[in-house]
Amino acid sequence: MSFDVRTRTDGEADLREPAAIRDALAAALAAAADRLRPALSHAKHPLTVDVEGDTWHLARHGDAIALSAGAASEGLRLGLTGDQLADLWCDLATPMTWLSGGTLVLDGRFEHLLDWWVLVRGAIDRRAPHVAGAVDLGGVDLTRSFTLDDRDDDIRAFLATAGFVHLRGVYGEDEMAAVSADMDAAAPTYEKGDGRSWWAQTSDGVDRLVRMQGADTVCPSIGRIVEDERLARIGAIPGDGHEWGTRTDNRIEALFKPIGVVQGISDVPWHKDCSLGRHSYECSSLTVGISVTGADATSGQLRVVAGSHRALVWPALLRRDDDLPIVDLPTRTGDVTAHLSCTNHMAQPPVDGERRVLYTGFRLPPPNPEATRVARHRLGQVREAAHLTVSQPASSVSRS
Repeated sequence: MSFDVRTRTDGEADLREPAAIRDALAAALAAAADRLRPALSHAKHPLTVDVEGDTWHLARHGDAIALSAGAASEGLRLGLTGDQLADLWCDLATPMTWLSGGTLVLDGRFEHLLDWWVLVRGAIDRRAPHVAGAVDLGGVDLTRSFTLDDRDDDIRAFLATAGFVHLRGVYGEDEMAAVSADMDAAAPTYEKGDGRSWWAQTSDGVDRLVRMQGADTVCPSIGRIVEDERLARIGAIPGDGHEWGTRTDNRIEALFKPIGVVQGISDVPWHKDCSLGRHSYECSSLTVGISVTGADATSGQLRVVAGSHRALVWPALLRRDDDLPIVDLPTRTGDVTAHLSCTNHMAQPPVDGERRVLYTGFRLPPPNPEATRVARHRLGQVREAAHLTVSQPASSVSRS
């Protein structure tokens, strides 16, 4: 089995001219008619697109989706620049990118735009959008957990099926106590606006440090963890040559999860790690969380949508009629969770006890390292500028 689902390479020539992309999208939709037909319920509301003076719309016509000139008489209206359209075509951006970056120009409901994104991506990438029953999880105990005494092949098989894995007791309580103490000691070296930390305000009006980047450089105990063979073994479980430390300025992050956050971002809502784009260039990466403190439903546990890494669904948030099961991942101190970058997941806001956790990751080696470095830097700028301040639409489309 391979976790490498990449279909694009950075540096390849691709369409950038709006008119050429419009015509190519029309052709892709026509060619994908059979593939898209089971998911045509997503095309309930026509989508008009304005691109620098050129207006066209997408709408369902019988058993297919057609691109037609001019505006639709109803439905959504989306304004894009030529660069935004090109980034959408090339899988460098999604509607979540525009929403989180404050550049979304939309008249209509955001969830209806996400429905169209699924259809457009399905046509461009030749993938079938997810419909109920398409992902088989039968016979798999999704509550199962493992230890490092289990065989890598068994862990790998579960990860391939479910998109996540829970590893018990990887680190000792004494190791995590040292990490927690080092986090406290390092916290005063970070400040708002330093470009290497995230902050949030709690209900008492206090600004709280919630994420310390580059934690291995300021916390000796975390430096020891990243040099330990246990982390290397976890990163090798997929068997595809995943590499650690490719973000040399931020190889591992230390997170504080305070109670009562009212401003800023601490507990990110439902999303895939590729929710801002680049799924076809980088997935599947492996994200690893190390529980410095335990976590459950009242203290900030991770939740995942099993099998979502195998499904073309919204890049973030949850559609009401998605059939894939939500799995809670309560952990004890020293446990590790690992999930694939296109597995939908969220951090549950703590209400009784605050949580501490480390996050790091492993990436597939890029075929074109320099072009990928430039592209990652650009995406990193988008993430930092937006600070991932994504909120759910007022209509509350999430199942949770």
